[in-house]
This record gives sequence, C-alpha cells and structure tokens, in this order.
Amino acid sequence: MGDRGRPWRLVSLLLRTLLFAVVVPGSVFVLGPILVLRSSDARWSAASDASRVVGIALIVFGAAVMLVCALDFVVRGSGTAAPYDPPRRLVSGRLYAHVRNPMYLGGVAILLGEAVAFRSHALLLYTAVAWALWHLAVVFVEEPGLRRRFGADYEAYVREVPRWLPRLRPSTGYAGGGIEGE
Repeated sequence: MGDRGRPWRLVSLLLRTLLFAVVVPGSVFVLGPILVLRSSDARWSAASDASRVVGIALIVFGAAVMLVCALDFVVRGSGTAAPYDPPRRLVSGRLYAHVRNPMYLGGVAILLGEAVAFRSHALLLYTAVAWALWHLAVVFVEEPGLRRRFGADYEAYVREVPRWLPRLRPSTGYAGGGIEGE
C-alpha cells in the first residue's frame, strides 16, 4: 500500500481520536459536573460575571491544550489518547517538552474553570478527585507502560521533563534516539 495508504491511516486515527475525545470528555467534563452541580446546593446562576469570564478562559485554555495534545498523538505519535490505541512513537515535542502530562493538566484547567465559573466548592472537590485519580493512573499504569514500550528513550525523557509542573523553557536534552521531538 505504501504512501497511498497513509491518508487513510491518518483519517482512521482521527476518527478513533474523535470517538475517544467525545465519549471520555463528555463524561468527565460535562456529565460529571452536571451531576455534581445538581446534587450540590450550587445554582447555575450563582457565579458573578468576573468568575464566569475567568472560568470560561480556563475552560477554553484547557480544551486547547487537550486538542493540541490529541493532534500530536495522531500526527507525531501515530496513535490516539485511548489506552486501546496508544501512540506508536513517543511524543515529546511541543507541550510535551515542557511537562510530561499536558493533556491531564488541560483537563484540570477545564474542571477548575467549571468550578470557578459556577463558584462551586463541590466542583472544586470533583476537580481534586479527578486529578488524584489521573495521578494514580499516570504513576501506576501509564508510566510503567511507557517504560516497557519506549525503554531508554522514555527514561531519558523522564529525567529531563517534569511530570506535573511545567518548565517555562522546553527541555531538549532528551531529543534523539527515536523520540518524536520538536
């Protein structure tokens, strides 16, 4: 099939990413917060204009981060964010050169934005629980899997790029040896 099959593989990856990008975020970022708000004493109109603006800015920022990461998984990693269809190449460029888990940080920004927009302590707690669960998934599932799949390249990446607190300047000390960098 050669290069003629590449466009179809890319379309297939994009469709699989879209499926995962609708189901999971819909549950975590829409359904979950709605259920939390409905079960708490928060009201949809409780937020001030300023908190709505800040909240919406965080939501848009988080969604943009997640979109960039999802596209990098498809284009640079030849895979998706879905655990059943992970990237075939280690993605370490762009946002991943600043922090190892930018997609999760984008998710935290979305949830935090919802908590701020609705001025909801219940959503703030929901955000903390989501981050704690994501942290456990990263430490006990994702990182061991990445170590098995990418070996020394991933180990070099781990030594240079922090897990959660982004570096302002991208780290480039790990670039090379099969790692997809900038």
